[in-house]
Amino acid sequence: MSALIVYFSRRHQNYVNGVIRDLKVGNTEVAAQTIQKLTGAKLFQIEPLQEYSKDYNECIAQAQADQRRNARPELKKYPQDMEQYDTIYLGYPNYWSTMPMAVFTFLEHYDLSGKRICPFCTHEGSGMGSSEADIRKVCPGAVVEKGLAIHGAYVEMAEPEIEKWLDLLTKKEETGC
Repeated sequence: MSALIVYFSRRHQNYVNGVIRDLKVGNTEVAAQTIQKLTGAKLFQIEPLQEYSKDYNECIAQAQADQRRNARPELKKYPQDMEQYDTIYLGYPNYWSTMPMAVFTFLEHYDLSGKRICPFCTHEGSGMGSSEADIRKVCPGAVVEKGLAIHGAYVEMAEPEIEKWLDLLTKKEETGC
């Protein structure tokens, strides 16, 4: 069995506990790196060809416009040989109750039937939103596990929470329930 951690993350200006802060590493990337540390899985970052602005408010306007038009932004690259992976840890920030549109682009690029998708998201109070249901719609043949919502402001301290989630996923896989 082989796993891949696929994530979309945003550094630069971010909304953190009610304040705009400049992040050198995005919250979702921090969570993805923690999952890599705990699982040994490979990392792949989803990067749109046209990056969002470093300015938080401009980024918000761009991302909302993408969502309103149901855009599928072109990505810089895709992982090679997705067939080798049976588990995909899929990470993203919660953008208005779902995933950033670049994550939809990634998911729709592949037939993920038979794959196990384990979603995790970072947020500032909105949890998973509708993202798990949205993944099920886009990937009807995949098994979409219960996701993990991590409060972005506390992602640096989330390793125990992530480890507990990974343990539950492992037990579910081993027992089949």
